[in-house]
Amino acid sequence: MVDTYRHKGLRKKLAEVLAKKGIKDSKVLTAIETIPRHLFIPDNALHKYAYEDKPFPIGAGQTISQPYTVAFQTELLELKPRQKVLEIGTGSGYQTAVLLEMGVKVFSIERQKALYERTKELLPKLNYNTKTFYGDGYKGLPTFAPFDKIIVTAGAPYIPEDLLAQLKIGGTLVIPVDEGESQRMKKIKKLSATNFETEDLTLFKFVPLLKEKGQD
Repeated sequence: MVDTYRHKGLRKKLAEVLAKKGIKDSKVLTAIETIPRHLFIPDNALHKYAYEDKPFPIGAGQTISQPYTVAFQTELLELKPRQKVLEIGTGSGYQTAVLLEMGVKVFSIERQKALYERTKELLPKLNYNTKTFYGDGYKGLPTFAPFDKIIVTAGAPYIPEDLLAQLKIGGTLVIPVDEGESQRMKKIKKLSATNFETEDLTLFKFVPLLKEKGQD
C-alpha cells in the first residue's frame, strides 16, 4: 500500500490531461488527483502505467475504467455533498472512491463475488468507508431507495425499470446503453413518477453489465 511522491506527481499530470479533454468540475479533478489509482489495480506489473488514461484488467473479465470515463460519468451526476448515490458495478472500487471524494454517501453493488470480496476489503484500508453489496445490479437496492443519483459502470442492453423506480424525483441516472461494442452514454432525469428526460451523449466502450440472475 505504498503511495509515493512520484505517484502523486503522475496523478497531477493525469488531472491536467483530463482537464484538457474537457472535464471542468474542479472537485472531480481534485478527486482524480487525490486517489491512488495504482492501488486499485491488482497486477503490480501494471502499476507503473496506472496514471495513463487507459483501462486495465482487474480479474473476472472486468476492467478498471479509464480515468476520463470515470471523470465524465461523475461530472454528469452533478453531485452535491451528502447526496445518496447508488453505484451499479463496484469493480475495482476506483469509481466508488471518486464518488466518496465528492462527499456523497455511496451504496455500491457488485455481481462478481471475487471482485466484491476484494474491494470490500480494499476500500477501508484506503480510508474509504461505504456500503458494498453482492447482488444483481439490474435489481438495484430497493431496501435503501430512493437515491438522489444512480451510476451504472458497465454497458447495459437496456435501462432497468427497477433503477428508474429507485431514483428520487429530480434525481439523475447515468448509464451506458447498447449491446454492441460501444455504448451510448445516457443522462436520465426523473421529472415525475412516470416522466423522464433523456439526454444522449457520446459513445464509450464498457464491459457488459452481467445479465439478470435467472436469465440466460
